[in-house]
Amino acid sequence: MNKILESLTGMDKLSDQLIAADFLNAAKAGIKNYSWALSETATPEVRDTLRRQLDTAISTHERITNYMLDKGYYHAYDPSEQIKLDMKAAETAMNLPS
Repeated sequence: MNKILESLTGMDKLSDQLIAADFLNAAKAGIKNYSWALSETATPEVRDTLRRQLDTAISTHERITNYMLDKGYYHAYDPSEQIKLDMKAAETAMNLPS
């Protein structure tokens, strides 16, 4: 889609929002996986490495969350606004040409 059409349809913002949401979900998955791996390791060296990677994943998650909050892509403290945003995104996706 060209930039003018994306801007007119609102898809430019939706694309940024979807990318950020996907990145946030990946960071959450990483946190879960590092936590699980950390609980399963037996050596102090591996445990220290996983703990550092877990800390980095948590920091990344925080940065993505703050970005999404600042841009209005995520309403963590207002569920009704988040539902409205999700419904708008779903309607936009449903109205895309096949």
